[in-house]
Amino acid sequence: MNQELSVSKRDGRKEPLDLDKIHRVIAWAAEGLNNVSVSQVELKSHIQFYDGIRTEDIHETIIKAAADLISKETPDYQYLAARLAIFHLRKKAYGKFEPPKLYDHMVKMVEMNKYDPHLLADYSLQEIEELDAYIDHSRDLTFSYAAVKQLEGKYLVQNRVTGEIYESAQFLYILVAACLFSKYPKDTRLDYVKRFYDATSTFKISLPTPIMAGVRTPTRQFSSCVLIECDDSLDSINATSSSIVKYVSQRAGIGINAGRIRALGSPIRSGEAFHTGCIPFYKHFQTAVKSCSQGGVRGGAATLFYPLWHLEVENLLVLKNNRGVDDNRVRHLDYGVQFNKVMYSRLIKDDYITLFSPSDVPGLYDAFFEDQDEFERLYVQYEQDESIRKKRIKAIELFSMFAQERASTGRIYLQNVDHTNTHSPFDSKVAPIRQSNLCLEIALPTKPLKHVMDEEGEIALCTLSAFNLGAIKSLDELDELAELAVRALDNLLDYQDYPVPAAYNATMGRRTLGIGVINYAYYLAKNGVKYSDGSANALTHRTFEAIQYYLMKASNELAKEKGACPKFNETTYAKGIMPIDTYKKDLDTICSEQLHLDWDGLRESIVKHGMRNSTLSALMPSETSSQISNATNGIEPPRGHISVKASKDGILKQVVPEYERLQDAYELLWDIPSNDGYLQLVGIMQKFIDQTISANTNYDPNKFEGGKVPMKLLLKDLLTAYKLGVKTLYYHNTRDGASDSQDELKPEPEDDGCAGGACKI
Repeated sequence: MNQELSVSKRDGRKEPLDLDKIHRVIAWAAEGLNNVSVSQVELKSHIQFYDGIRTEDIHETIIKAAADLISKETPDYQYLAARLAIFHLRKKAYGKFEPPKLYDHMVKMVEMNKYDPHLLADYSLQEIEELDAYIDHSRDLTFSYAAVKQLEGKYLVQNRVTGEIYESAQFLYILVAACLFSKYPKDTRLDYVKRFYDATSTFKISLPTPIMAGVRTPTRQFSSCVLIECDDSLDSINATSSSIVKYVSQRAGIGINAGRIRALGSPIRSGEAFHTGCIPFYKHFQTAVKSCSQGGVRGGAATLFYPLWHLEVENLLVLKNNRGVDDNRVRHLDYGVQFNKVMYSRLIKDDYITLFSPSDVPGLYDAFFEDQDEFERLYVQYEQDESIRKKRIKAIELFSMFAQERASTGRIYLQNVDHTNTHSPFDSKVAPIRQSNLCLEIALPTKPLKHVMDEEGEIALCTLSAFNLGAIKSLDELDELAELAVRALDNLLDYQDYPVPAAYNATMGRRTLGIGVINYAYYLAKNGVKYSDGSANALTHRTFEAIQYYLMKASNELAKEKGACPKFNETTYAKGIMPIDTYKKDLDTICSEQLHLDWDGLRESIVKHGMRNSTLSALMPSETSSQISNATNGIEPPRGHISVKASKDGILKQVVPEYERLQDAYELLWDIPSNDGYLQLVGIMQKFIDQTISANTNYDPNKFEGGKVPMKLLLKDLLTAYKLGVKTLYYHNTRDGASDSQDELKPEPEDDGCAGGACKI
């Protein structure tokens, strides 16, 4: 019967159906894997053969059948499905399984305007052939199925309209490395390219979405996070909106600081009219954010920041909720509400918080970030000034309103602006930090734009990557990995384009980087420690000490070669102040681990030679890019041993690393009794991390009487985070009653972005 049926090949040719060929491909994909069955995949496929059936359709059916068999009991089907998907991907890209020669591939892709022509101009044929010989295409076979689908969906160069794919993963990794080190001296650059290629293609360093998708292409904007501050004027508001559009269109996640905008009813033009307030301008920013699709890689997303004491805060806090009408809601932005010690003190004392329009209280808004003592002095002074428009509200009411909206939407975030500025690499008197970004892990100075081409304003960009804690065997490995990551990302700052002058000037002056981690949950599991009971505190202290130390050492070494960043004098590092000098000392009561590295020697070298980069570390969510490395995301505990995510290709299932050996060692999210242990770990990380951390709070209503999380607990967690020096809180996750098994669909947050959003690293 087989001889009566034919198949249609990818090139249009027809040949007889050969069932044995299908069997051989599945058997190849199953080699060396545990507890997988070729016949089970064949049975699951249920292929209805007919004359002329396309080989592509056969292959896709088999891939889906293998992916459907992924389970906790048979996790290796995620690799069998991945190998079949890689086979299919290469056939689509090259017409055959074996990739072409690197040089031939590059020539073709440059001619198609898919790769940047500088690659062929900067590297000789001999160098390209040397790199071709170094590429290990077999590393494609180490991906999980979810990773291959993420590669296909977001990272590999393709035609997003037709779905045609033009490359496979190892070309991506080698060419990203080649781009980032192309300007290094010819006697050293291939060594750096090879080392960086090895670090990324073996998943020791994880790269964010903008770099994976964009570096090697003619598009040259790879910063994951963009921070834009708006002043209280129409020109500044328009300049902010214009900048948002430019950066959203180039894959960046946006942080908008709109805290200066005056409140509804404020006089404008010397009393000629009343101000319309914040909400119409927030709507304007929302329109700008949603105006571009980001090239099919992700939707535009932004978080907008304002202070808790803003006169309109009661209306601003409810902007995201589902009640109300469109006129008084701005639901497609996320919000970051800003707190400081004065606000918390009023809560603890059961006192009042006074609300002001920033336009009515000169100096108060700036002091909120620059000088906490001055803020308190002015705040009390303005409270007593009867000529100033104000409103008093019980602190417990305002905090409860914030906590309620945070709980109901999940996406009303928190920034402690005093910790952000006192435990910071920047001198708050000259370079205050007035906002964070989409994912609440970037903390950089900004200055409002006066107009679109304003070169005095400052748009902050941050370029991200992460260390895969699960892939390192010793903390000593971080020394070389830090050198590679810092050099590569620092090179990227000069390699990319800057659509707005304020972003170029700020980046060249500060050269800010944000290097974080993925796979922390696996790291804890394989070291036999947990989130909840304090057992991970010492390990976390040692790990993040090493991360920050080696990053700063790498930047210091780079400064010896290339010079410190021009605005190094605006950092606390220039004064010899390290992160270990400014952290919240309350941490010492929960972790007594000593320092293990030569901070005094590093301090001396930094004061003498400076640092190439003002910032080096930030802990981002890494929802998407962690999948590429088959890692748990960022620092979060997994919800289940199998994560299930919806994608345009259907359901993607991914099993936690080393499930069969470590299943009992993982502490799953909803098994953790409270946020206390997690917040302690975030505080310990924050001791060393120079920017901030995408840290979430999590609540299971079923654990409480009446199925309702007590307000008292929500407020306690906010106070605990503040006491431990936590700078920002990202998502508020509430268990929704769905099963956390492989049948649960976990919506992917807009984070790598960032995000996703853009912070998707």
